[in-house]
Amino acid sequence: MKKLVVIAATCALFGSATAALAAGDATAGKGKSATCAACHSADGNSVNPQYPKLAGQSEGYLLKQLHDYKSGARVNPIMAGMVAPLSPQDMEDLAAYFSSQQVARAAADPALAPVGEAIFRGGNLNSGVSACMACHSVNGAGIPAAKFPAIAAQHAEYVELQLKAFRAMERANDAGQMMRSIAGKMTDQEIKAVSSYIQGLQ
Repeated sequence: MKKLVVIAATCALFGSATAALAAGDATAGKGKSATCAACHSADGNSVNPQYPKLAGQSEGYLLKQLHDYKSGARVNPIMAGMVAPLSPQDMEDLAAYFSSQQVARAAADPALAPVGEAIFRGGNLNSGVSACMACHSVNGAGIPAAKFPAIAAQHAEYVELQLKAFRAMERANDAGQMMRSIAGKMTDQEIKAVSSYIQGLQ
């Protein structure tokens, strides 16, 4: 419980110290989003579960990820090529557009949901895994001011891939190595269960 309080306090500090929010134009972003649609769909609700849903994600988080792909802080060959020609204004506009869309809801695997919910809400005290809701909110809406992403209704397959990437230190653009530290203590079954639960969050 003490660890949960510390995590929550850390999240709050990140939120209070955040910079000004992005100032993109959603209408302009829609016009620039055609190339994104191949993987993420026109409204940001990707059909392929390996690609993230962008719809409804916070503008600041989307903008951070685009900048991270461009700088190499987050490594993905496909995204590196996609962001290369984008200007700072292009990225702000795209972030504004996708954040303005409504995320499509999904369902969790009933066999995995109970274990996933237990981890999401309470973590694993025995292994030191923190509760996901400490930084992603009880309903999975995230903390936009701190650029902690909304994860509710995200594809389970995508969430699982990202957690395993954090665990393997293959993804390293998390603030203070928080996700690498947490995912590093999770088993494959815990990752699969919590990913499924997140997919079904409303």
